Amino acid sequence: MLAELSIRNFAIIDDISITFHDGLTVLTGETGAGKSIIIDAVQLLTGSRASVEFVRYGEEKAEITGLFMLNKNVAHIEDVCENYGIDIEENILVLDRTITNKGKSICRVNGKIVTLSILREIGQSLVNIHSQHDTIHLMDKSIHIELLDLYDEEKVLPIKKKYDKLYKQFILLQERHDELNSNEQQMAHRLDLLQFQLTELEQADLKENEDIDLMEERMQLQNYEKIYRSVHEAYHALSGEQKGLEWIDIAQNRLQEGKDFDPQIKKQAEDLTNAFYNLEEINISLRNFIDDLHFDEDRLNEIEMRLNEINRLKKKYGSSVKEMLIYQEQIKKELDELQNKDSHLERISNELKELKQSALKEANKLHALRKKIAISLEKDIKTELNDLYLQNATFKVFFDDVNEENLSVNGIDQLSFMLSTNLGEPLKELEKVASGGELSRIMLALKKIFAKHDNIDTVIFDEIDTGVSGRVAQAIAEKMYQISETTQVLCITHLPQVAAMSDHHILIQKEEKQNRTSTQMKELTDTEKIRELGSMMTGTQLTETAIEHSEELLDLTKKFKLMTKS
Repeated sequence: MLAELSIRNFAIIDDISITFHDGLTVLTGETGAGKSIIIDAVQLLTGSRASVEFVRYGEEKAEITGLFMLNKNVAHIEDVCENYGIDIEENILVLDRTITNKGKSICRVNGKIVTLSILREIGQSLVNIHSQHDTIHLMDKSIHIELLDLYDEEKVLPIKKKYDKLYKQFILLQERHDELNSNEQQMAHRLDLLQFQLTELEQADLKENEDIDLMEERMQLQNYEKIYRSVHEAYHALSGEQKGLEWIDIAQNRLQEGKDFDPQIKKQAEDLTNAFYNLEEINISLRNFIDDLHFDEDRLNEIEMRLNEINRLKKKYGSSVKEMLIYQEQIKKELDELQNKDSHLERISNELKELKQSALKEANKLHALRKKIAISLEKDIKTELNDLYLQNATFKVFFDDVNEENLSVNGIDQLSFMLSTNLGEPLKELEKVASGGELSRIMLALKKIFAKHDNIDTVIFDEIDTGVSGRVAQAIAEKMYQISETTQVLCITHLPQVAAMSDHHILIQKEEKQNRTSTQMKELTDTEKIRELGSMMTGTQLTETAIEHSEELLDLTKKFKLMTKS
């Protein structure tokens, strides 16, 4: 959930910081006070495109920081953050966005600078933002199948994973089949190229890690004098009269003579004797190393020539000998397929048939499951629409005719949500039948249903209740509260019914200081909330009747909340 939001030098906002809580929080205020600017700031935190227009006039940069407490989807977000080297402690994520007046945008997650795409990937796993314009998204038929699968994800996901794996294998194999079936001229050119490459690599006779071994040997030969001098001087510092080993031998002999008289001396004598023998072994190794050490200029020249050849091949076939050897094996395999095209095509065709049958088996399971899920979803949405005073609405998940020859990423299904809002009217696609107010209610109904299924901690509704009033407004308020029982909900609204339902009420106002306008935010007390609700009802002039109505409305919402919890 979004726990804290700080905004500085953003549009008409000077410097504000607000703490958010669980449950339903509403943001109200006059038109132009800056409510939508708050949403713009959160959208930037979740990866939307920035503009220099967001930077407050006369300032160098705008800064937005959001502190999120992870409650849902923790494992997924931790995996994403781990992939990008972002540390998470105590399930806390801090997203930070800075926009300069030069157009530069800097994104950070827990203090680590990240790209905009990474910020978007993480941010959109934390927050869903819905506005009155987002109903366009609901009209997109391509997302309907995703929503249906989400409704009973626990049952759908295992089958879907099996199908996805088979489908990806099928597509890759189909692509290879198509390549082998391409025109003869292209195949001949490809064959010539691969034969040339294979010949060049085979003639090079590469050995695994050869480049690494050669560079080590070259390093030794190039530094022969330094190596010889260091080993030679170390050896002679230990060997001979009045040298290291002789003095250590004298010392350990003297301790041996006194070890029987003191246990401490005995321990030290043993340690020094062991050290003496170890040093003797090291000294012998140094002598043998010197005897074997020699400089071979011809060998150095051979290494240089070989490394030059390897580096030339690296520019063509890989960044290391290991990669080039892998590529060489791939070439052999592809050449074999091209030279024996007919037999490979037959084998691939047989494999494609087997894969398709396996994929179809899982796709048919998905289809049967989706049919069952659709019936439950239709019933649930009907119930929600009834509560939102669309009693005559009929909602149906319409499946296109199944064509088992056309496997897709979603299996064999193509479907769309159909709706009729009035008795006697035929079912039609959403964009052809629903008004703006109806689409807002449909979207809210879907969100209510999916709130317990998705893994998003925070949902923001930006004036999706525009164009409704009376009992419909009350029904929308009740739906938002029900969503807030499992998900943090932030809502910008002009409706007193929705504002009254809130657990927390934040008032957004414009303020003038030193000939500058800035936006301020304040969490209202119970008394202030009553007065604000009254102002929302009557406009500029607050009356006693409006206050009485506000108190009555709050009493009704309290009764609804108690009834919901009981």
